[in-house]
Parts: sequence; structure tokens; C-alpha cells
Amino acid sequence: MFNVKNIVFVIIMHSFIICNPFSYKGLFSLNSITTDDPPTDWPSYQSIITYIPTLSLKKKLKGPDIIDTELSYYFNVEYRANSFFNNFKEQLPLHRFWVRYTNEKLEARLGLQKIIFGPTQVLRPLSWFDTFDLRDPLGQTKGVDALRFKWFPLEYISFWSWLIHDNLDTTTSIGGRTELSSNIGEFGLTFHLDPSNTNQTIGQTQTFISNSHYRVAIDYRYDGAIGFWNESTRIKSEKSEIYISSIGADYTIPVANGVLLMAETMYIHSKYDNLNNDQNYSVVMTSLPIGILHSAMHIYRFDWSDKKIYHYLRWSSRFDTFSLNLILSINPNRNQYDVPENVLPKSLSGFGKDIQFVFAYNH
Repeated sequence: MFNVKNIVFVIIMHSFIICNPFSYKGLFSLNSITTDDPPTDWPSYQSIITYIPTLSLKKKLKGPDIIDTELSYYFNVEYRANSFFNNFKEQLPLHRFWVRYTNEKLEARLGLQKIIFGPTQVLRPLSWFDTFDLRDPLGQTKGVDALRFKWFPLEYISFWSWLIHDNLDTTTSIGGRTELSSNIGEFGLTFHLDPSNTNQTIGQTQTFISNSHYRVAIDYRYDGAIGFWNESTRIKSEKSEIYISSIGADYTIPVANGVLLMAETMYIHSKYDNLNNDQNYSVVMTSLPIGILHSAMHIYRFDWSDKKIYHYLRWSSRFDTFSLNLILSINPNRNQYDVPENVLPKSLSGFGKDIQFVFAYNH
């Protein structure tokens, strides 16, 4: 497989020479959280400072053809237990590192990039290559080393294809997607073949697979008086088989500035040899804009299988260059899970009651 970072580095350096138009921007954030249920030997408070500088270059070629590049890093400093930790002691942490060619019918992008698709908002069977979470006020996601093509032969249809490089076991996976728009909704069909034998989760579903496998999925979205969507996927390996399906709908109540109501339900059936497991989740989200600058959002999540309830409440104030976010979460405690504590994520969020403040500044 190609060494993506080296190829993109050469192209970007060449672009520095031949391209005049470029832009620089950055995202600075401060995230402070306290909880009543920290991991063992952890303090109940921590603060994280993050900075994402981004350099973009753009060169217009003949006609509608354009080549552009983006390079960004993800610097992270964490304060916990009277100590500082960072993620750039040994090497600079890349966040995005790609070059792209586009014209009226084609887009080709090579490098560390974001690949995200699917209509669901919270319970996302198709979050195969991203970590986007609606509850994150920064809206960030990890990238993948990939070569991706998009072809738009007609206004109502597009074709995707990709090669994704796994740095852990140096394998290359391949896949593609078709999107079709019509007067009865938007359809998507996705396929992916992964030869990796490393243990990995399927998106954000907490469902694991550890062998080479293929994935096939279909999704649909309709926007009318009531929005409706569905994502369904099948993941098959030699020893396991997983079915995941999610349906959702939303409606805006014409009260004040509009109250958005959204509900989703996801069903997961996994089979490993002769062992079967079923999981069901539901979420209800309420979002309310308050004036021009402020908004409130509440997400209620219920785990039907384990009878667990999760609450997420956020107040956001957004200005021209910065935002303030106050978050309250109420979740099951760590001792309510039927697994050893060392298996659970080492994080202050997601367990017990926590209060979080997030400041974000864009320049």
C-alpha cells in the first residue's frame, strides 16, 4: 500500500511552491469536567486544552478544475491530578493531511481525511470510519488514511469509492457507495471489504469484530412535514454475523422559534459461532433555539436490554468567533455494569453525574 503521508507531504510541499492563495485558521478549546464517579485512582476533575491549527491552499487550474490541500494538527494538553499530559511529546499529532482534485463531475482526495455518511444523527450504524458525536459541541471526528473518489455523472446520482490504509496491521480495505436522490427521498447503498484481523468496533455501536469481514448497508431519508430515515447494515466474517438497523424521525413544532423533536431506535443482533446476542437502544432529542445566540438541547437515551437510562442536557451560546457550552450528564454508575471496571473506558464522562464546561474559539 502507498505511504499516504509521504505522498501527500510531497504534493503539499509542491503546492506551497506553485500555489499563491492560502488560508490559515484554528480552533482553540478549553474543556473542564467534574464527576462523582471517576475511574479508580483518578481525580474527579480534569481540564483539557486543545488547539487545531489548519493551513489550506487552493490552486485554480484550467476551466472548473481545482486542486487544494489541507494540513492540520491536533495539539492536546490535559491537566489531571496536579500533573500535565500532552499528545505531542514524541511526534506532531496529525489531524488532517490531504490533497484534493475537483471538477464538475469528479472529486479525488488522498491523505488523512474525514469520511462520513448516513442520515442518522445519534444511533449511527453507518459510522464506520468516523467518531462524530452529536453531543460534542466541537463537532470533531478522527480521520482515516485513504484514497477516495466521488463521481457525479448526473445531478441526482453519485458514486463513491475508497481505499483505506490501516496503520496497525498495514492492511488495505476497499469499499464504495452509491447515493440516489428522487422525489420520494434519498437512497444510499454502501459496501466495504476489510481484510484486517485486529479487534475493532463497528462505528459507535460498541459491537466488536476481530476477523476479516465484509459490510453491506442500505440507507434512506425522506424530508417532508415529518423527516424519516433508516440505516440497516450487515457485517459478516468467517465466525460472526452482525445485523444493525436504526430508524428515526423528526418534527419541528411551530412554537416560539421552533422546537425540534427527534427520535431514533436501533436494534443490534450479533451472532458468534452459536452464541446470539440482542441489543436495543432508543433516544429522544429535544432542541430549542432561544433568541439568536442561545440554544438548549436534551437527549434521553434508554438501553432496553440492560434497562439503563442516560440524560444529556446542554446550553449553548454562540457568538461570531466563540461559543460557550454548559453540559450536564446523568448516566449509570460504573458499578452498574456487569463487567470489570478495568474494561470500561478511562474517562470522567459517561458515568455517574458530571458537569462539563466547553469554551471554543475559532480564528
